[in-house]
Order: sequence, then structure tokens, then C-alpha cells
Amino acid sequence: MDSITHTLFGLTLYGALKTEKETKRYNRALLVTAIGASQIPDIDVVSQFWDTQGLYQMWHRGITHSIFITPIWAFVFWGLVWLLFRIKDIRLFFIAWLAVFIHVTSDLFNAWGTGYLEPFSKIRITFGTIPIIDFVFWIIMLGAFIIAKRSSIPSQKVFRTAWLLMAVHIAAQSLCGYIIYEQHEENYEKIALSANFIPYHFTVIGKKDDIVEIVEDNLFQSEKLLYTLQSSENADLDLLFRERPEAKTLYEWAPFVVIVDNDKHLGLYDPRFYRNGQSFLFEYIEKEGQLDEMHVKN
Repeated sequence: MDSITHTLFGLTLYGALKTEKETKRYNRALLVTAIGASQIPDIDVVSQFWDTQGLYQMWHRGITHSIFITPIWAFVFWGLVWLLFRIKDIRLFFIAWLAVFIHVTSDLFNAWGTGYLEPFSKIRITFGTIPIIDFVFWIIMLGAFIIAKRSSIPSQKVFRTAWLLMAVHIAAQSLCGYIIYEQHEENYEKIALSANFIPYHFTVIGKKDDIVEIVEDNLFQSEKLLYTLQSSENADLDLLFRERPEAKTLYEWAPFVVIVDNDKHLGLYDPRFYRNGQSFLFEYIEKEGQLDEMHVKN
């Protein structure tokens, strides 16, 4: 999920647990714990500053998003709130653990996926049933803030209902995604699912031999073929991997790739993020002949 959604998760968790019976200092500690622990797994973004081997794609949402690391993050925040607020309450440890668990588990449901089982498995787990930015989540959580502010309903009840509604949304959309995945699986050798921003609409990306098809589908309308892509499966990628280490990382990270080998470029891209004729995850080198021609023109 995106940073805004994780922040809203933290605020909604705070709203579901805050009580006027506690001291202001405890509630401040609760706020810091809920929001901070909801964000901490994404600290891996700093690794790009010292990545010299093109491994950031693997590091991002890698070990920091492992289910086995969640109690370590919880312990970090438990110690932090003790330093900041001088509160050593075991409840804050478990709240931090819950916030981190929500972060790493919710990220499983979008196309990017996580290293949920690292370091024991390098497999990137992705369900692809929830988009990275899910506006249904936003509507539910922002609606809860408005209702809690303007109604006489206890705020804890409002925010806990919001969590229930989001859980129902995840279950319903994931069920739809699973049904669509099953309908297309027999047509391809490899298949991936990516949820669209419109609820209960999905993009199916399937590969058979050297052909990749990108299909838009949902349970209420007929499927629509968006793109047919051809992959140069016989291309020699050794030069690409030597000169562009990020390409090797992408090749290993993605469920499958489309290989480009034409007069201008040798490269590969992740078709799950293919939009308007290009994928934003595209690693390539220019052919030497093309470079020489450019030098002559200059």
C-alpha cells in the first residue's frame, strides 16, 4: 500500500484503541506507536542510497516486510515510547506489533508483493487483489473520522466498525480476484493478477511461450484484451545483466518478464505495470550501433 494508506491505517488503529480513561501522555504514546509502527517497514527505501549493484528492487519490501521481523519492530517502538514518554506498558508493544503486522500483511494483496517469509524464503508473495492505492479504504477511514467527529456514537465503535468494513472489502475483492484468476489460469503457462483502481476490476497478465496477453476482466462484464506483447525469449541477456545489474534483479524479482531485443534496445520489463505502451519497470541498454550513430550525429 502507499504511505498515505499506511498512515490512515495507523490513525484508524489509534482511534479504535484510544480511550479517555487513559492519561494524555499514554494516548500520545499510543498515537506515536500506532502511526510510527504502521510506517516503519518502509524504512527500506533508504537502501537505495547505498545500492551500487542494482539490488534495491529486491531490498524494497524485502526483509523489513518479513512476518518474522514484526516483533523486532514492535520492540523498537516499545523502547522508543519509553525513551520519549517514560511509559513502559506492555500493551504498547502488542499495539506496535499489530500495526506492523497490518502493514506487512496488507502489502501482500497488491501486485508489488513482499518478502513475507524472508530470510527463510526468497519468494515474493503477491495476491494482486488490492491496488496499491485503494480508494475504498480511504472512503471507509475518512468516513469514520467524520462520523466520529460529528456524531454521538463512541469513536472506538466507529473506528472498529471501519476495520470490520475494510476486512469485508478485502475478503470480497480477493474472492472476486481468485475467481477471475481461476477462469484464466488454464489459458497460460504463467499468470499474474493486478487489481485496478476501480473496485472489483482486475488486469490479468498471462504468458504462453513468447506471447504475453494483458486482459481486463471483472465478474460483471465480458473480458477485454488490452495488449498482446511478444517477448524475445532467445535473446542473450548476459551483456544486459553485466551492464545493467538492475535488469538481472528485475528478471529474478518479477513473476515473468517481456524481453525486448530490437535495433535500438536490449532490455526487459515487468508486464504487470504496462500502461499506455510502456512499463515503468523497464531496464535496458542501448545497442552499440545506435550509440555510435548518436555520437556521429553529435
